[in-house]
Amino acid sequence: MNSLRQMIYVVDDDKSVCNAVALLLGSHGFKVQTFHRAADFLAFKHFKLPSCLLLDIELPDIDGLALQDVMAERKLEIPIVFITAHGDIPMSVKSMKHGAVDFLPKPFTDEDLLDAIRRAIAKNKIQNKESSDIAMIKRRIAQLSPRELEVFILVAKGMLSKQIAYKRGTSLQTIKVHRGRVMRKMQAKTVTELIHFAKKTGIIS
Repeated sequence: MNSLRQMIYVVDDDKSVCNAVALLLGSHGFKVQTFHRAADFLAFKHFKLPSCLLLDIELPDIDGLALQDVMAERKLEIPIVFITAHGDIPMSVKSMKHGAVDFLPKPFTDEDLLDAIRRAIAKNKIQNKESSDIAMIKRRIAQLSPRELEVFILVAKGMLSKQIAYKRGTSLQTIKVHRGRVMRKMQAKTVTELIHFAKKTGIIS
């Protein structure tokens, strides 16, 4: 694993924990940024690198579980590994249900921490790829004219060209021209691929 281009954020009000974790992860080549308050982490301009967040439960402003909720609301997709001396089973269950990668009670071993980070980084790489794919599809959709967008949506919903022509009160040939432009602009080789694009961007369910 190439850790040199991977970012680990640490949010813990215990400076000794931050320093120890930063020292450990730095020795493994990770970039590390530490914070003692959730607000400081949220205000930080996060790097566009595969990342994970090591997050304590008890913080001086809001607790770690509340920060997890805020991150979800802001669509800040950085996988979380909770590290805490005050956790319990209900906390662990709640955090994992909301997408946390792991819940490590203090003290934890270096290997347990590194293993959790590896899994979090792997998850974030998948998330980043998904976000990149969706952004690319949206850029293509933005190139469609209003009529092409309408045809795109109707084709994605499973309508045939002749059905669209009837619905729009226009000729079949006109719809075929629009459909061809949609396929070309969306860079879709098949209708199945076009439907896939529509689902990924939430145009159809």
